[in-house]
Amino acid sequence: MRAHLGDQLVIESPATGATRRDGEIVALHHEDGTPPYDVRWSDTNEVTLVFPGPDAHLHHVEHGQQPGTPPGASQPEKVEPGSVSAAAPPTGTPNPGDIGRRVAAERHRSGLSLGETARRARMSPDYLAYLEEQPADPSLGTLIRLADALGTTVAALRGGGIDFPPGQGRALLHPRLRDLSPQECRTLLSTHGVGRIALPASDGRPAVVPVNYEVVDDAVVFRTAPGSVPAAAVGKEVAFEVDHVDEAMSQGWSVLAVGPAHAVTEPDAVHGLTRRAHTTPWAGGEREMWVSIRPASLTGRRITPDDQ
Repeated sequence: MRAHLGDQLVIESPATGATRRDGEIVALHHEDGTPPYDVRWSDTNEVTLVFPGPDAHLHHVEHGQQPGTPPGASQPEKVEPGSVSAAAPPTGTPNPGDIGRRVAAERHRSGLSLGETARRARMSPDYLAYLEEQPADPSLGTLIRLADALGTTVAALRGGGIDFPPGQGRALLHPRLRDLSPQECRTLLSTHGVGRIALPASDGRPAVVPVNYEVVDDAVVFRTAPGSVPAAAVGKEVAFEVDHVDEAMSQGWSVLAVGPAHAVTEPDAVHGLTRRAHTTPWAGGEREMWVSIRPASLTGRRITPDDQ
């Protein structure tokens, strides 16, 4: 028995042949489409892990047919050993749901290909691609395998901790805290992301605010608006911090850059920074003022298990 995502699994009565239950296959556990499957039952909308028996049949989704089509709309396939489905997983214009976006972001952060992630999570690459591109509601078992493959947690993939600060898990039993070399700091700080700038604000009080940043020619640069708190960094020595916390492994790192900040005003330089920017500021609005921090010192620390 071999299935594809979107196929209908139908359970018939051995005595009468009448349909007792049917559902949509929403996750595969083997790349070749062999059982078991995660099935969303039409009568309860619940997803369960199913090992089909001899009373099970497949209805394949034909090209252009949407998942959830009533079983009678396509020719049923009697379950036979070695039978192969030609159906493909549902496709369409990418429009991922929240879980799909988080899975894709964690996969890219980990530097894993789609195929390698699917292999580690013991699922079909086609299903993983579908999950990242279309709204989906994977089963708890699927999320557990994905979280394990990506080194994160089910709660993180579901966005359950979005209103809580990171690092609420237990500390390592035997942690090791070590200083990072300047080169390690540059590597971790490099490219782009979200960091925090610490500076004396206009009222003289200290302030720490997050900004979207880029690293260009060893300088930390970010966009802001004139008169904003980050704009007050210009002409002052400031601190810029970036970090990452691995909740699943209770470890992480932080890098601190300290140096003078100045406004970038030369038109060609401003144009070059805008052209090379990986993202627009998440806060939105008109933020066309570029500020550059060239670190005079660069330090960092990393927490790992003592045996690493």
